[in-house]
Amino acid sequence: MKPFIKACLFLTGCVLASGISACNNNTSTTFSTTKKEVSVRDSLQAYVDERLDIYEKVKLTTNINDLSIAERQILPLLIQAAQVMDELYWKQVYPQRDSLLNTIKDEKTKSFIWINYGPWDRLNGDKPFVTGIGPKPITLNFYPAEMTKEALKKSDVKDKYGLYSVIREEKPGKYMSVPYHVLYATELQKASSLLKQAALLAEDAGFKKYLNLRADALTSDNYAASDYAWLDMKNNTLDIILGPIENYEDKLLNARASYEAYVLVKDKVWSKRLAKYVSLLPELQKGLPVAAKYKNEKPGTDSEINAYDVIYYAGDCNAGSKTIAINLPNDEIIQQKKGTRRLQLKNAMKAKFDKILVPIAKELIDVDQQQYVDFDAFFTNVMFHEVAHGLGIKKTITGKGFVKDALQEQYSWLEEGKADILGLYMVTGLLKKGELAGDIKQFYTTYMAGILRSVRFGAASAHGKANMQCFNFFKQEGAFLRNPNGTYKVDFVRFEAAMNNLGGVILMLQGKGDRAAVEKTQKENAIITTELQADLNKLTKKGIPVDIIFEQGVDVLGVN
Repeated sequence: MKPFIKACLFLTGCVLASGISACNNNTSTTFSTTKKEVSVRDSLQAYVDERLDIYEKVKLTTNINDLSIAERQILPLLIQAAQVMDELYWKQVYPQRDSLLNTIKDEKTKSFIWINYGPWDRLNGDKPFVTGIGPKPITLNFYPAEMTKEALKKSDVKDKYGLYSVIREEKPGKYMSVPYHVLYATELQKASSLLKQAALLAEDAGFKKYLNLRADALTSDNYAASDYAWLDMKNNTLDIILGPIENYEDKLLNARASYEAYVLVKDKVWSKRLAKYVSLLPELQKGLPVAAKYKNEKPGTDSEINAYDVIYYAGDCNAGSKTIAINLPNDEIIQQKKGTRRLQLKNAMKAKFDKILVPIAKELIDVDQQQYVDFDAFFTNVMFHEVAHGLGIKKTITGKGFVKDALQEQYSWLEEGKADILGLYMVTGLLKKGELAGDIKQFYTTYMAGILRSVRFGAASAHGKANMQCFNFFKQEGAFLRNPNGTYKVDFVRFEAAMNNLGGVILMLQGKGDRAAVEKTQKENAIITTELQADLNKLTKKGIPVDIIFEQGVDVLGVN
């Protein structure tokens, strides 16, 4: 088996990450090149200095006093297992981390590399920010560096589109797949052992069963049994989500999963408030604003909505924009048979609301409508975004199989857009039925401020693309007006109409499974206009953060 990528593969020309050139012995040429390199390095340094300021640091804590002695003993083991997932994610997206960091003297640049899990700015279209680093490869460590979709399709590899394998080149033109549990055997065995230790201490029977099954899954890549066990848990206080889960990082095919982990503590008071909504899914599915053939599937209702304090992020979920809600498992078969669990990460959500959304609203929302920006509305909008992943259609109506498989790399951003719009559709419907308390003006205005928050994640993010599409569609439909002073005013009647129209468009795109049509939509509509960018630049000048980063771990929690 050939090594996948040498450390120099992501470098361009002869300029190394250190900025030193050894390509030409001509003195005048070397002087000229060095002068240019110094200019580039200084420019990138200024860029890093500015971009570091877009993140607000937040401590991830919970009330440890509410936990039992055994639960306090389990937490460090869960965090250690999560840290293994973090290391595996680095191996997937930038295995040259240590060699790169050794060439960097500036501490701010090192910090920015850690935040971005590599030398590309995730919240600015994956722009390189280290001297000599070229564009981010779409293959990463999932595929040979020069592999194309066509080459893989023509190959005789059996596991072409596997969730839990990588593609390697045995010899020129000859490819093979290597399972994650083989490639990362040492690390996965370590994480598995930590989960087994935690299971010995676990007091809740459901949690104990899940930990043992997840430990086994890590070393076999067979995750279904542990996914079902995770859905069966009802009374656990602690939780951990870990493994190769999301496909966002595979930009070639949207097929292979990246490692990540969340360590969680359930907020039982808030969770009790949310329990009733899953039972309403079938009725809401019937009312979707689209032709019957696009909504003839029945969503699973053996699901839960719970609120949690998240106390540790690792890997994919910690890279770029930070997740504040979760809807898992992703397996469509499990979703149809059993449903999903929706997890609202309340402490992270509150941090984003206070430190980002409210300041954005004060700058960009019409002064008379700022009163409607509300945390409960924000929490509810995000919650129903996750619930809405269970609505709509999982299989195409054109015989192309699952929507996810048909749309490949175009799936994630469109699915996030669907969840945004159908989540708001659910909020609107439940308000009308009296199942939800509040004023529609709060939910729509807070949603508008949320769009302005999320578009700042940029074109490299599925969530960013989804919100760009929503912004541009709503603008075309007259759902909001831009005042002469650069603030946005929601037209509540047209906002609802635009919501229904965009929901129908997305569901039809998914139902047809036409990847070319979705790609065309993305290129035409999921873009930031010059006018919007100018408004977003105001937020940067005001020092309003784009996202949060974390102080986290056993020391922050006060456990050991």
